[in-house]
Amino acid sequence: MDDLCQAIAARRDDLIRLTQDLIRIPTLNPPGRHYRDICEYLEARLAAKGFTCELIRATGTPGDSLEYPRWNLIARHTGPRPGDCVHFNSHHDVVEVGQGWTRDPFGAEFVAAEDRIYGRGACDMKGGLAASIIAAEAFIDSHPDHAGTIEISATADEETGGFGGVAFLAQQGRFAAVDHVLIPEPLHKDRICLGHRGVWWAEIETQGRIAHGSMPFLGDSAIRHMGAVLAEMEETLWPLLAGKRTEMPVIPEGARSSTLNINAIHGGEADQGPDYTGLPAPVVPDRCRITIDRRFLIEEDLAEVKAEITALMERIRARRPNFRYEIRDLFEVVPSMTDRDAPVVRTTAAAIERVLGREAGYVVSPGTYDQKHIDRIGKLKNCIAYGPGVLELAHQPDEWIGVSDMLDSARVMGLVLADLLGPGDTA
Repeated sequence: MDDLCQAIAARRDDLIRLTQDLIRIPTLNPPGRHYRDICEYLEARLAAKGFTCELIRATGTPGDSLEYPRWNLIARHTGPRPGDCVHFNSHHDVVEVGQGWTRDPFGAEFVAAEDRIYGRGACDMKGGLAASIIAAEAFIDSHPDHAGTIEISATADEETGGFGGVAFLAQQGRFAAVDHVLIPEPLHKDRICLGHRGVWWAEIETQGRIAHGSMPFLGDSAIRHMGAVLAEMEETLWPLLAGKRTEMPVIPEGARSSTLNINAIHGGEADQGPDYTGLPAPVVPDRCRITIDRRFLIEEDLAEVKAEITALMERIRARRPNFRYEIRDLFEVVPSMTDRDAPVVRTTAAAIERVLGREAGYVVSPGTYDQKHIDRIGKLKNCIAYGPGVLELAHQPDEWIGVSDMLDSARVMGLVLADLLGPGDTA
């Protein structure tokens, strides 16, 4: 398959332009901007390459509205011979820009001396999307008589759970005829990501009694109650989680333990916004809530994870007068891990060794991604994440993707297609 690898290498300039074009479409989520724009851009390119394209709106899913509709694209190229369906799935949404940038987040600046393209979404994961497109196009040109079907999807809302993207498509049965899935998330070009840890998001609310701020003894501060919750977490819960370790090959090393993050805390009077110039009202807060993000291991049971929080709250209630609370589930996903003997794993591992000259590493992601929906809703276990980029760059200022890394990953993807859909001889 040297000819295929050379054909991909010859598309280097095209790969750079494609990646830049994708970055320059600011598909910010939330709220969900320019989703149709990026789908139409990809539709125009892939249709010209012989793909049949379909734009699909995930009507009624979380976040979908007339102003911010949740648009997805599925492009399909079917060869003249029967065979498997290989599906490359990439999310097209990106997170907020944040502070600390030294470059235009949507300028897609290419720095030749560094071999890098900078921009929000460069690493996570428009570089991976571009690499999969280049790989597929080069393979089709090299094997016009290929077997089976190649699908490329660009899907919405992965950064906020994927419900307007892969989850919706899976519920519509769009993975029923798919045999192999590669998700080009940035898990390093020499690594195969087999799955991810579990997640439980929940809201914990402490309740008090409102009163005049000059007479707080007549009320009951919900914020002080929440302070007791945070103190108990510091004293007992975080040490407990740090002691839990997994056999899953999670990266980075710190994520091999269970973790808990407090995403947000809100108490008392609601924020009036930047245009309000008055003073806050003098009241004792009767509500305080935190949002927790609990990541758990394949060795843990979700019911036990939830029970740990309930037990913590009950310990506080036993010693704290008038302590009242409520726990509300927001989101949950059990851990997922594809077997190393799965066909897509074996094929990708062989391609990595062929392209890079070393054995593939096997990792598990610290956070969930759209494999969860392909696994749980689509009922397809033969799924991995494989793509270019450094995981730690995701969501960071001055995010970048290496062009050489994209080319290497595209070669790997091309060899995967050749193995699964080609003539059966990749020597």
